[in-house]
Amino acid sequence: MTKKLYSLIALLAVASLVLAACAPAAGDAGSAGDAGDAGTSGDAGSAGDAAFEGTSVASESCDYGGKILSIEAVDALTVVFNLCKPDPAFLAKIAFTPFGIQPSEWIAETGGAGELLEHPIGTGPYMVQEWDRGNQIVFTRFDDYWGEAGAAATVTLRWLTEGAARLQELQAGTADFITNLAPDDYATVIGSDDLVFIPQDNPNVLYLAMTNTFAPFDNQLVRQAIAMGIDRQRIVDNFYPEGSEVADYFTPCSIPNGCEGDSWYEFDPEAARALLAEAGYPDGFETSIYYRDVFRAYLPEPPLVAQELQAQLAANLGITAAVVPMESGEFIAASTDGQLDGFYLLGWGADYPHVTNFLDFHFGSGNPQFGDPFAEIYGPLEEASSIADLATAAPLYAEANNAIRDLVPMVPIAHGGVAHAALATLDGAYYPPFGANEFYRMSPTTDDPDYVDMVYVQNAEPISLYCADETDGESLRPCQQVVETLLDYATDSGDTVPELATSCTSNEDSTVWTCSLRSGVLFHDGSAFDANDVVASFAAGLDASSPYHVGNTGGFDYFSYLWDGLMNVPAE
Repeated sequence: MTKKLYSLIALLAVASLVLAACAPAAGDAGSAGDAGDAGTSGDAGSAGDAAFEGTSVASESCDYGGKILSIEAVDALTVVFNLCKPDPAFLAKIAFTPFGIQPSEWIAETGGAGELLEHPIGTGPYMVQEWDRGNQIVFTRFDDYWGEAGAAATVTLRWLTEGAARLQELQAGTADFITNLAPDDYATVIGSDDLVFIPQDNPNVLYLAMTNTFAPFDNQLVRQAIAMGIDRQRIVDNFYPEGSEVADYFTPCSIPNGCEGDSWYEFDPEAARALLAEAGYPDGFETSIYYRDVFRAYLPEPPLVAQELQAQLAANLGITAAVVPMESGEFIAASTDGQLDGFYLLGWGADYPHVTNFLDFHFGSGNPQFGDPFAEIYGPLEEASSIADLATAAPLYAEANNAIRDLVPMVPIAHGGVAHAALATLDGAYYPPFGANEFYRMSPTTDDPDYVDMVYVQNAEPISLYCADETDGESLRPCQQVVETLLDYATDSGDTVPELATSCTSNEDSTVWTCSLRSGVLFHDGSAFDANDVVASFAAGLDASSPYHVGNTGGFDYFSYLWDGLMNVPAE
């Protein structure tokens, strides 16, 4: 059974009346705290079962500032999202991997942590058989999958940080697919009859960040001097593949409303030195450049780019910066929590085709990444995030982009071109613009279809496999094979298509979304998927008072930033 294209239809007016009559209050029996105990997927029955006891998660009111007031399991196959304000990116967001659905019983049994971090239970075409830390993850085909079965009986996911090493695996035939070709290897793959070159049209950005709670980055003039003192074109020319470009805005211009307002500063080292002197640093200062040695679409050569920035800061601004590589998980945790006292190199690849994915996540009022957030940036973003019409929202995004340019929480460096590669014998090899490629769509050529194995090599080891509490793409990719979301992204665009929901429809002002769930879906543990599993999965990430709001870091960043904050945050 294949997935059909998603089509949006108008919600019947009665749906909003049902919600108004049934909307839960915080502290009711159906709150997140008991979502794993009542009405769970194993005993809920099928759609129309009068014994079904629906659960819910809710905030007392919208005063907490977030976008979601409540999520309710109306019946076994219906979930209602009641929003505090319209969200034009709602459909795109719920298709995103961190909002994947796991059994409510499994979330409760693991306490929202522990084994949940290494052993997700989903409804996807593959299950995790074993994670051999430091070496590989082995997936096995889920034979009771509701959709199109995976061709490969097993898939082995491995990781190598060096682009050349990944290509060697492919050339040797010990890998079927590798991610992120090194720029120097493009010609080799394109010229080979045995390999397939797979470009990916993924909007992304590399940026050099600073945290304004550490001196001297608390000085706006210092940050502006750095913005003018880096030759970004030189970095793109020397370290990026064809198709890359200097970032004139944080958001790539292929994203609607991404490039409103004034473009970034021109390279002007003389003006930069004058600003630095005016700020009280005529001879520069000492600091560090932190990075993780993981090849990404936005950063193809991490050590070389870090060393280039080190040289430029010294030559153009008199700034002495030590280059400091960090372990991937440690770096992500420290950088996104605003704990690094120097520069750091980080980037972003688009998860869905909306400007909120770039700007709201990074510059929202609750994000500590760059230090104290700027109201001049997050104010217009919050207003724009509830406006569906692009033209109406455009002046607000111009205001936000101009504030980013003026306040310089970071310096956008590049929008990177990216390509992957596969063996010519891998049928269906592809890479979508948003999200990861799905293993079940690809099949190694073999004479014995019952024993097909595939090997996939990515850039780094996952941090955990509980992706409700991860932001790293190396973690999201394996999660996407196992844990499914209500909607999915089309393989050739950012359009949403059905996955665990057959449709999600809205009321007239898009503040109430009703999702009809697919019937007959089983989790990998054999339990039946229903609406309570949706509530439990969202509640674990969204409800800060839930006993299952634990995860890997406890940050649940995507829940916090993309939904404008966590609900029911306990008082200090």
